Amino acid sequence: MTTVTRLITHADLDAGATDPRRMSVSARLEAVLADGRRVLLLDDRGWSASGPEDIRAWTSAEDVERTALTVVGPDEPFEDRTPEQMAADHWGALAGVLRRQGVDVDARELERLPHDIVLSERLRAWIA
Repeated sequence: MTTVTRLITHADLDAGATDPRRMSVSARLEAVLADGRRVLLLDDRGWSASGPEDIRAWTSAEDVERTALTVVGPDEPFEDRTPEQMAADHWGALAGVLRRQGVDVDARELERLPHDIVLSERLRAWIA
């Protein structure tokens, strides 16, 4: 049985981004398996930012990496939920995605894995 070795979030500038006052980024979370395969966990995350000036003047690769890590979860608590409950639900859901792909992983193990953030060349060039 294969195991999950790490998580990778890929961040990319959304297509058609030409206005330096607006930035829209998509984030895709994958699990990397010991056999080299990757399993898509989330592909519906992202964020936007805008301002009266060129956003690139105050946006760094580190800022984008930090935000990408945040948007792939866990989400902020709502109603009477605690951060711990939100985290347990988040990691449990991701472990469920992996189980449906034939990968048996404990949610707590998944939470402790190394997590890399990879910025696309397009996004890196836009920030620079």
